[in-house]
Amino acid sequence: MVEIGRNKRAQQAYAFDDVSIVPSRRTRGDEEVSLAWRIDAGTFEFPLLAAPMDSVMSPQTAILLGRLGGLGVLNLEGLWTRYEDPEPLLEAITAEPDPAAATRAMQEIYAEPIKPELIGARIAEIRAAGVVAAGALSPQNTQAYAKHVVDSGVDFFVIRGTTVSAEHVSRDVEPLNLKQFIYDLDVPVIVGGCATYQAALHLMRTGAAGVLVGFGGGAADTTRSVLGVAVPMASATSDVAAARRDYLDESGGRYVHVIADGSVGRSGDIAKAIACGADAVMVGSPLAKAEEAPGRGFHWGPEAWHATLPRGERVHYGTVGTLEQILLGPSTVPDGTMNLVGALRKAMATTGYSDVKEFQRVEVVLDRL
Repeated sequence: MVEIGRNKRAQQAYAFDDVSIVPSRRTRGDEEVSLAWRIDAGTFEFPLLAAPMDSVMSPQTAILLGRLGGLGVLNLEGLWTRYEDPEPLLEAITAEPDPAAATRAMQEIYAEPIKPELIGARIAEIRAAGVVAAGALSPQNTQAYAKHVVDSGVDFFVIRGTTVSAEHVSRDVEPLNLKQFIYDLDVPVIVGGCATYQAALHLMRTGAAGVLVGFGGGAADTTRSVLGVAVPMASATSDVAAARRDYLDESGGRYVHVIADGSVGRSGDIAKAIACGADAVMVGSPLAKAEEAPGRGFHWGPEAWHATLPRGERVHYGTVGTLEQILLGPSTVPDGTMNLVGALRKAMATTGYSDVKEFQRVEVVLDRL
């Protein structure tokens, strides 16, 4: 703990940029490394999920990612569930040169009501392609549209917000009873974000299959500057991993997956997230650079179109390659933004670890003070 003046003490926390992974006494060949990840009934070739952002995930990119071996999460409050054909709206968002005007345009475009029938249609499209289907709602809209999501045959139900708690208090609306909601579902639920040990432990006790770690740290997110809320991701991931360990003992062996979600813009960040205890990583900005990305080289998150207090911005990245190249290579860009899966495999091989569970035990050091 450090003192901030005479009245406040603060815990010291670290971002992924503050830590580095330490090699062990052993190295391995890349072919000796398994990146396989299993959560509930879903098995994937690598532990990467695409964030539910309209600039990243459409039904088609979710299908493509599934065929490549990962999991794409579709935003069920986005353009694909508000419009039959969102292509002209995507063009309008990306064509506006002025950032403030782009925010106003998004606020107007996303004011269109969600159409429940489109929730079913989009999930059905993904399932018909033979890949795992996952869809996300915010906590505010979960109760209103949950039945439509479940009836669609979704494989994973993601409840994702800036921060999600197991105990929401409100005089204006009936809060979501997360524990009862999850208990009543036959679909595994992934919920977050959270960034502290205690908040994560409470979320794990609701019966969630996975917990998302992080808020306020995404490349297109401005929660930190607008609300002042953020926790550096290396510390947040480690704290939530500690909650997973303690909940495993408390529950008599129930394992809840920890998914780092935020501040993972490069392949090294993905490796550090797992080294700090994550089972998988949710990525957004790297995939926004794919040729197939719906945002056409632009990136924005679900907070960017808030009607009264937007906490995100439209960021321009351009494109660097296909989705397959960004995930699996080959890469011609030496900055850690392509061949994400190959870089994770190489990090594990270089430090001598053969699977993700082992790699969670790798030593890390502080290299920025």
